[in-house]
Amino acid sequence: MSKRLLLLVDDDQVLRQSLAEQLAAEADFEVMEAGTCAAARQAVAAGRPIDLVLLDVGLPDGDGRELCRELRQGGLKSPIVMLTASGADADTIVGLDSGANDYIAKPVRYGVLAARIRAQLRQAEQSEDAILAIGPYRFQPARRVLFDDARKKRIRLTDKEAAILRHLHRAGSKPVPRDTLLTEVWGYNPEVTTHTLETHIYRLRRKIEKDPSKAAILVTEPGGYRLIP
Repeated sequence: MSKRLLLLVDDDQVLRQSLAEQLAAEADFEVMEAGTCAAARQAVAAGRPIDLVLLDVGLPDGDGRELCRELRQGGLKSPIVMLTASGADADTIVGLDSGANDYIAKPVRYGVLAARIRAQLRQAEQSEDAILAIGPYRFQPARRVLFDDARKKRIRLTDKEAAILRHLHRAGSKPVPRDTLLTEVWGYNPEVTTHTLETHIYRLRRKIEKDPSKAAILVTEPGGYRLIP
């Protein structure tokens, strides 16, 4: 499965590269770097779907809060997390009013930053606008639908099928154990067994695989399942 693409915009090259290296070390993050407003605009305009933007307030060619407002007006719906050297409430309010989802004061503690990023990505995944890449499909969890653009086709999913795909997608390249999927999708229900999950996986494969008997997207792993890019 595709990694989550983050755009990190900060003119402090040492901090930017350090954060980029730590984020890239995560199994499910890819990081694009930009040191100016202009470079950030170019990265967004390049057309790759950006999952989250980390945006410094003080940039050499403009105010990050104004860039945030500009990106929102241009249609960017991905979460934006502002980074600032100031922890003043007034600055935070201005940043949030410009369209930011969160605001973190420097010096940045990586563990806190990573947790806030994941929280924003989870919230974005639940939004009506969320579009996730799964194999050749665009997956909109809120509508429980897969878009097959090549064949101009929509594939409708049940609530459980959509939930299975959502949790597998969230796991990145890591396999998800059957017991974990059962708990995440069905909750603590003693009447639900692995056979229930296997039945849903079978039906899901019939909808998304070219050859359900030779799964190439939703594959079986020892003890569980995972998605293939």
